Parts: sequence; C-alpha cells; structure tokens
Amino acid sequence: MADWQKVYQSNVEHKVAIVKAILDENYLDPVIVNKKDSSYQIGLYEVHVAPDNVIKALKIIEEEIDFK
Repeated sequence: MADWQKVYQSNVEHKVAIVKAILDENYLDPVIVNKKDSSYQIGLYEVHVAPDNVIKALKIIEEEIDFK
C-alpha cells in the first residue's frame, strides 16, 4: 500500500465516504486515510487507490460525483 495514490481529499467525512462507496461499486478497492489531527480536528480525509486504478478512479469521480 505504500505506493497507493490519493485520488480525492476533503475535510468532510461523509463526502469521502460517498467517494469510497462509489469506487467500491466499481471494484477499485479504495481506502480512506484519516489525516485529521484528533486534538484540533484540522486536516483532511483522503481516498487512495492502487496505482493501476488511479486513472479509472479519477474518471469515475469526475463523471459520476457532484456535491453541489
């Protein structure tokens, strides 16, 4: 997992969970990395995928997800 790459980040946990769920539906096996400081609640949540899945994940995020 050391070479997995970030495809999405947000400070809003439920947005990251939605992205992860959609990528899961497409069999990309994403993981959420919590980079928030537990004391001050600053930082981001990140969604990472394997290097082979980066382009597909970015395309899915761009075409299928709209948080407006």
